[in-house]
Amino acid sequence: MPLSCDIVDFAALDGIACPCGVARRAFQDVADWPGTVHVTEISAEARLHYHRRLTETYYFLECEPDAEMQLNDEKIHVHPGMCILIRPGVRHRAIGRMKVLIVVIPKFDPTDEWFD
Repeated sequence: MPLSCDIVDFAALDGIACPCGVARRAFQDVADWPGTVHVTEISAEARLHYHRRLTETYYFLECEPDAEMQLNDEKIHVHPGMCILIRPGVRHRAIGRMKVLIVVIPKFDPTDEWFD
C-alpha cells in the first residue's frame, strides 16, 4: 500500500512579508490537514499582534543570544530548542532576530492578524 505524503522544501518556497518578518508557509492547500507549517525569519521590527481564532506553536530553531518573546505584558528569554504554544487572544511578538518553525491551527488566515 503506497503512503500518502505531502512533502515541502521550505528553501524552494517564496518568502511572504508578515508582521514578524518573512514567512515561508506550507500545506495551505492540503485539504485533509487542519493547519499550516511556517518557517519564519523574524526581523528586529516584529510587531505586537494577536489572533482571534488561530493557535500558533513556535519552535525556536535559531536565536540571537538576547532573544525574547513578548506574551501579553511579559517578556521571556528564548533559545533554540524551546517551544511556546500561543493561544488565541495572546498578544505576542518576537524580540531579536531568530528563525522559528510555527505550526498554525486552524490553517493560517492573514485576516486573523490584529493590532492594537
